[in-house]
Amino acid sequence: MIKDFSSFGPAYRNFKVKEDFFVPKPTEEFSGDNPFTRMAPIRGKLKDIQFDENYTYLDKSFKFKVLRFLVYLFGLTVAFPINRIRFGLKIVGREKISQNRNLFANGVITICNHVHRWDMICVMQAMRYRMPWIPMYSEPFKGSDGWIMKAVGGIAIPNKHSGLTKFVKALDELHQKKQWIHIFPESCSWKFYAPLRPFKIGTFNLAYRYSMPIIPLVISYRPRTGWRKIISKGEPLLTIHVGDPIIPNHNASRITEPERMRNVAHKTMLDMAGIVSNPWPSGID
Repeated sequence: MIKDFSSFGPAYRNFKVKEDFFVPKPTEEFSGDNPFTRMAPIRGKLKDIQFDENYTYLDKSFKFKVLRFLVYLFGLTVAFPINRIRFGLKIVGREKISQNRNLFANGVITICNHVHRWDMICVMQAMRYRMPWIPMYSEPFKGSDGWIMKAVGGIAIPNKHSGLTKFVKALDELHQKKQWIHIFPESCSWKFYAPLRPFKIGTFNLAYRYSMPIIPLVISYRPRTGWRKIISKGEPLLTIHVGDPIIPNHNASRITEPERMRNVAHKTMLDMAGIVSNPWPSGID
């Protein structure tokens, strides 16, 4: 039996999932026309930061390294256990990481749907507590969350052409050091939105450029049960699924191969999330 959720609003048009998958009722109105509408507000008073050639995209200071370690330690001892308790996080397919470890020697790109403030915590737990670097939309770095976004590995995507060269140089350096990179290809967060939105092509251009495999992950939902009904009422429980790695084919064109990888990633994530009819295509360029 297939369940239909078009009554949830225009952003759920033609959306259907398998019977054993749960879809939470939306608590906010999502755009039925623009899947890249930014829903999450920037917190706090905005600072005057220019993301140009003078901005530090990759902080190498000792102070930053200490801060990043402390943030990781906090995640390991506090945030990860809370995520298990609050959202009942379950991880499906985690064994694929160890099974394909030889493919990740030169780094890897992980991708996931962007559905709430703790989704990066879910990704880190699924990836055996690795702390990746994360290219992010730059404007929230101006707000009160900017310092923590940077500490968890956030690298601001410049909104000025003058900063692009330095941003790419930072990514080049991370690749040379065989670091792991995480990207939310939907580009912005829609809280507990069940359909899969289109993916920006930049993620897959990056994978092709660096010959880095992509690990697709997707978050699906479960209804609250038992004692968890007492806490975080109205919020679903979470399951994160780990997919098989997608390997760039350098015998293919740099134009067509990123598009192929995007289509494969999108289809893989739809399947893992139990989605049989989705309102959005794999990409809108």
